[in-house]
Amino acid sequence: MNVDPGRQLRAIARMTVSIRLAVSALVLAAILLTAALSSLLWWRTAEAASRQLASTINEQIVAAVRKEVSAIVDEARAAHTAIRTLFLQNVLDTREADKREFVFLSQLQSQATISWVAFGWPDGSFFAAHKLGDRRLEMMEISLTDHPGERRVDEYDVVPGDIEFANRRFEPTDFRVADQAWFKAGLGAEDPQWFRVMDHATGERPSIAFAGPIDVYQERQGVLAVIIEYTRLARFLSQLEVGRTGTAFIVDGSGELVAAPDKDADELHPARGDTALLPLARAALDQAGEAGRKEAWQSRLTSGGAAYEVALTPLPFPGWSLATVIPEAEFLGPVETTLHRLILGLAVGAVLAALASAMLARSVIAAPLSRVVGELRHVEAFALEQVRRHPSRLKEIASLSGAIAEMAAGLSAFRKFIPADLVRGLLRQGVEAKPGGSVQELSVMFIDIAGFTGLSERLGDRVVPLLSRYLDLTSEIIVANGGTIDKFIGDAVMAFWGAPQPQGDHAARCCRAALACRRAIDESGLVDDLGQPLQIRIGINSGRMLVGNIGSELRLNYTVIGDAVNVASRLEGANKSYGTQILIGAATERLARGAVVTREVDSIAVYGREEGLSVHELIGMVNENAVGSIGWIADYERGLAAYRARRFADALADFEAVLKRRGDDRPAELMRDRCRQLAAAAPDVTWRPVAALASK
Repeated sequence: MNVDPGRQLRAIARMTVSIRLAVSALVLAAILLTAALSSLLWWRTAEAASRQLASTINEQIVAAVRKEVSAIVDEARAAHTAIRTLFLQNVLDTREADKREFVFLSQLQSQATISWVAFGWPDGSFFAAHKLGDRRLEMMEISLTDHPGERRVDEYDVVPGDIEFANRRFEPTDFRVADQAWFKAGLGAEDPQWFRVMDHATGERPSIAFAGPIDVYQERQGVLAVIIEYTRLARFLSQLEVGRTGTAFIVDGSGELVAAPDKDADELHPARGDTALLPLARAALDQAGEAGRKEAWQSRLTSGGAAYEVALTPLPFPGWSLATVIPEAEFLGPVETTLHRLILGLAVGAVLAALASAMLARSVIAAPLSRVVGELRHVEAFALEQVRRHPSRLKEIASLSGAIAEMAAGLSAFRKFIPADLVRGLLRQGVEAKPGGSVQELSVMFIDIAGFTGLSERLGDRVVPLLSRYLDLTSEIIVANGGTIDKFIGDAVMAFWGAPQPQGDHAARCCRAALACRRAIDESGLVDDLGQPLQIRIGINSGRMLVGNIGSELRLNYTVIGDAVNVASRLEGANKSYGTQILIGAATERLARGAVVTREVDSIAVYGREEGLSVHELIGMVNENAVGSIGWIADYERGLAAYRARRFADALADFEAVLKRRGDDRPAELMRDRCRQLAAAAPDVTWRPVAALASK
């Protein structure tokens, strides 16, 4: 289906808006965006401050709990060590009831967090001192020899600085210390260790115990245990202020609750703290995984439509973690209320300010910007000479106009690096500055200075003026003949014809430019450091090659690549072997036939290829008088045909005829010497009339 381009342009024009409307909309959007960003910034700042407050509260709680747990652990170890030392030094015998009771009770009184001090004998007998809250103690003994199945209990009241006996009772019991894990492990251990304890002589009470063996004179007397009930931890947690509605839990590695805040919990009253937020703590443990058990971890979790800040911190006791759960609304609620009011006020103010700004922008900004846009259109088309500076009362627009003019001036300087005609052509064709290209039939040329490596080594930095003059001459001729300069590689010049503007006679143009370059260098009087005229070598080839923007997204080069390009580069180097100045490929000779005078030099296999390529020397253009007598070309090509037909004697005669007519012709000399060798030693059937080049 055909589409009218004019109709497309008119449709696009109807879709665009005027600069005045665009500027007004931009001002309005800018003000609204500023208001939104201000609100967002305020919200983020308030949120960060609130979260910092929550973090500070959490740090204080963590510090207090870690200190308490460390104290509990240290007290248990200290009590165990003190009693164990008395036994080891034989100050106290395990069977001395009075002294034993006094020591155990003194430890309960001196260590506020200890709930039990217990001892079990290898025969299964058991003795323990146990707190009953803060104002009562009890001593209990279970003997499996005197009164099996019976527990003797002595109760004491705690008075300032002392204890007073209250009563004694006997009651049945099924408690067996031999069934306790701490006792069984302690009998076979060498050092005390921590245990989790559930069963006691008074019933089930979740606890931890620091238990280890007691040896006197290398004889195991029994196992001593210092026990802390979880209710002591629950009471301590209740003293912490975790915000107004937050809470803190101590949990073990499996997520089981160790303690929740309960101010009434003690050895007489089991902990019944509020555990409504405990599932969030367990969810945090699952989410944090192993990392949450080794280091501090914090996250935001939701439950029932409400958000909570949950933090996990490892505690000094192995496997325990402190989980603090604080409702987000507790510290962000006032912020949200203030934010809503702020947004409403900012929205009203922004609309009023935007309307006033839009009216001012239409009269003050839109018209000058329209003129500036016009100058940008000139820059877009690379018509840099048309760019003008426009004064304005607004400093910013005047600066913008000046910057565009300066930019145009700066870009003009790049014409020495980037052909302006090439850029304009690419812009007209809509070629985007991104990697891509197409395969086309083009002609490419490589020019090089003969012996430049040695010349540059001898001259050093003095080679720059010579090189600059040489590059100026060749560049001007290439551009004058419609060529595109691809790049300079040291003394080498690479150029191509047929792109970006199509050229039906690209091969002839390329040949004409090559001859003009040779003539210009000869007439320039350029000499090397030895006073010898500067000599150049040129290789030309035509064929299908990839042309376009080659490179990366960061840097592009409008260039050609492909096998035909590589062959042109090899032909430039082949001049050294044949003593010629301009060699062209068979495709170039075919495309330019009728416009150029050439002779076929040889069939060569360039470096990196095995098949033979027909190579021609460019002599001149057909309409040039400087070509002179070219009868020797027929002699050479007749000799080349005889050489290829293995008639080496006939070929030798033809090449000798060329040398008589020209006097000095390096290709004829090479072919003459080659025919002499082949005539003296006839080649076998595998011989091919193809010369292989050993270097690029």
